[in-house]
Parts: sequence; structure tokens; C-alpha cells
Amino acid sequence: MRGETTHEAWVVPRGEYMLTLKAQGKLIEGSLEELCEELYLTRRAVQCIIDCLWELDKLPSINQAHQMFYKILRKQGFRAHQCKQIYKYALSIVKSAKRNGGRKPVLKKLSARLDKYDAKVDLENQTVIVKLRSKVFKIKLLHRGAYIRKFIGRKWYEVTISINKQGKIWICIPFRWEYNQYKPRRLIAQDTNLRHLVLFDGKRFRRVKTRFIEALSLKAHAENLQKKYPRMWRYNKRILSRIRSLHGRSRNMVVDWSRKYAKYLVLKARRMRAGIVLEDLEELWSSISKRNSTLAWRLSRFAYRKLLHAIITKCIEYNVPLILINPRNTSTMCPKCGAKLNYNHRLAICPNCKITTDRDKVGALNIYLRALKGMWGSHGSPLNGGGMKDETQQTAPIMDEPMTIYIKSYTNI
Repeated sequence: MRGETTHEAWVVPRGEYMLTLKAQGKLIEGSLEELCEELYLTRRAVQCIIDCLWELDKLPSINQAHQMFYKILRKQGFRAHQCKQIYKYALSIVKSAKRNGGRKPVLKKLSARLDKYDAKVDLENQTVIVKLRSKVFKIKLLHRGAYIRKFIGRKWYEVTISINKQGKIWICIPFRWEYNQYKPRRLIAQDTNLRHLVLFDGKRFRRVKTRFIEALSLKAHAENLQKKYPRMWRYNKRILSRIRSLHGRSRNMVVDWSRKYAKYLVLKARRMRAGIVLEDLEELWSSISKRNSTLAWRLSRFAYRKLLHAIITKCIEYNVPLILINPRNTSTMCPKCGAKLNYNHRLAICPNCKITTDRDKVGALNIYLRALKGMWGSHGSPLNGGGMKDETQQTAPIMDEPMTIYIKSYTNI
């Protein structure tokens, strides 16, 4: 997702992207037992093809896979286009596993992928009709109408239906979404940390508390139970249920907060006609895990990728510009003179110009300045060139104590 810019920054380019409608479903026509049986047969067919492909030294192409498996699947009663979805899905799983050096994949989830010939989507009535072999199932989407209406009139290419361990039906429908961001008048830079995020918009800093530490404490509690009962926790249903509950709450807390914060940030940027600037921390965990295992464990609930994915999704939905910058030296370089900073815990001191400020403010300001430098000429002219230049030359606003803000609990995400 890299677009036009210089070495210092990358703009998420305009174009067509995929946004997924995910909703819980309620079966209107057909029985849940028959649906589970059809999904089980589909999973077994995919697993059999995975087992066959795994033994091959060279993976076949799509046409070769069609010749190998199509007739066999048709004899088992699968519809023509469902056969294609089955061997394409199996082939993609095996390619991914072998490319990453993993073991043979074993499917555990009851799910099936259907294209437009085997599924019908009616968003106005919030219903989905799926055809699995010779059986037809009609499912009602249990989601807010205002959210579903966003997708009316947009193209979709497949429907994924699945059933979890609790017997709940889930429907996922990827839609094609045209991303045409506006020309930003200003920038909002974000420095990402485990405890809080720091935002800088050219005038003032704002600090946002995260929930990553809360999620990390739940994960630590679950791991302490595993250490306390090293042999028993796998077989004791009460302890195992407690451990799974803690891990699930930790994961859900991160996902929920990331989505709420992403919507808060994107709507704020759209209201200000601003672009959002983030660090590209794709290799953060892998690089730190090689040097410090304790810090790597703490970063296990940092979830930067989930946060970035949530922000990108909302930016595409609301056409807000997004810039990713190179994170190198954003916390170690003085934003005024470019010298290397000295640190006393988290207090940054410049040996040349004597600036003294917080580490997070330094990171947010450097991200902001680097985005300005990288974006010079990308949108025709520097964004608010004169005002931002004057703002960055003044050190007094940088020393002001940032305002702490708390994210409201949005329900329409």
C-alpha cells in the first residue's frame, strides 16, 4: 500500500480497496444442523485437498488444480462454483504455509466461501441467501441498519459463512470501496507508545491513554495460572476456562479500543480537513524480540498492526489522507537543530540548543516535521507552509503540558 512520495514518507494512494461487512446472522430458512453438516463437509473437502497438495514438490496452477480436483468434488455433490472456491482456498493456504516455512495446515473452523453464483445479498432487507450443494439457507444479518446501508450499491465478490464453537453464525462480505482522499490543509502526527499516544497538529500536543497495559495485565494473569498449574491447567476444565477467558478478554480489549480510537482520530481529522501521519513500525516486534525477550513480551499486547489496520480502514471509509513515515531516529534526534539527544529517563535534553522536553513530544514533533519534508510537492505545495514553519521555530508551545483526553465509547463502529 505504498504510494507516491519521497524516501521519508509514503502516502496511501487513491484507488479501489476492500472493506468487509461482518455481522452475526440468524437462520430464517433451513436448520442449523443441516448448515453445520454442509460446512463440515466443505471443511473436510478443503482439508483433503490440502493433504494432497502438501505432498507435492511443486504446487500446481489454478488450471492444473481444476483438472486434478474438480470432477472429484462434483461427484461429492458440490456445486460447480463452490468446487472452484474449495480448491482455490486450499491452494492459497498451502502456498502461504510453505512460503512461511510452517507445518501442514489443519483446519478447525467450520466455514465456506461462496461467490455470486452461490450466494445472494440483499442489504435493503438485511438478508443473505447461500446455496451449499443441494440445500438453500436464508440468513438475517443482525446489525444496525445505518451501518449496513453504507454498503448498499457497492460491488462484492464473495460471501464467507462460518459457525463458531458457541453455535453462532457469522457472515463476512468484502465490498469494493473507492478511496479518494481530499487535499489536506494540515497534519496530525501520532507518536505511538504502549501506555499512551501523543498527537501533534502543529499547535499543541494531546495525550491519549491506551488500554494496552490493561490487556497486558490480563495476559500476565492467564500466564501466571499456567505457571501455577503447569500440568493441571490443560485438563482441568475450570482452570482452562478461566485461562481462555482472560486471553479472550485481553484480545477483545485491544481490538475494541483500537477500533474506537481509530474512529475518533479519523473523524477528528476529517472535521479539521487534516491528514494523519503515523510511523511505519512493521518490523518493530521482530527487531526487538532478538535483543530483549522481556520487552518483546510487553510488546505482545502493543498491537500496533491492529491499530494501524483500524486507522487505515476508517481512513478509506471516510476518505481521510494517511501518510506513513520512516520511524528511524524520531525519538533520538532534536527537532530544532538535528543533534542527537541525551536522555535522563524519559526527559530529552539537546546538548546543542538546550531544549528539554518529554520523549513522546520529541517523537510526535519529528514525525510531524518528517511528514512535512516528505510531503513537500506531493500535493502541489507545502501544507500551511508559513504557519507551520513559524510554529516549529517556537519552543514555548512544545514545553506546554499536553492535555489528556479520553475516548468515548462509540457504539456505531
